[in-house]
Amino acid sequence: MAVRLTRRVDFPMLDMAGIAFYPRIYDLAHRFFEEAWIDICGFDYSHIIGKMNIGFPVVDIKSEFHSPFRYGDSVTATIWISNVGNKSCIWQYRFHNQNNELLWSSEQVTVCVSMTDMTSLVIPDNLRVGLEACSDD
Repeated sequence: MAVRLTRRVDFPMLDMAGIAFYPRIYDLAHRFFEEAWIDICGFDYSHIIGKMNIGFPVVDIKSEFHSPFRYGDSVTATIWISNVGNKSCIWQYRFHNQNNELLWSSEQVTVCVSMTDMTSLVIPDNLRVGLEACSDD
């Protein structure tokens, strides 16, 4: 099942036009990514990196900006995984505001890596189960 998380667009995210500066949107997506791991796999991302010694860096990203993020908006992220491979996952993101307007969509490929030497690893079974269950149903 897809994960839904919400955060507010805060003043430090804005540019001179009064809308969210695009790198801040990627930062927001990463914050949602980290937070989603508890719902998806039952592990905090800091545990995965620190204790399991693995990470999931982005290796490919496609995004579309549909409408501006405005100061005070409440952004709801819907996140699901459209494919879990042997060593990689394809994450889907849809951000909507409080009026249910689509603001941003993105497809991001992450690869499971060793935090010691950044070599790719097979996704551990204890994470794979949750990742595979995180669909858009």
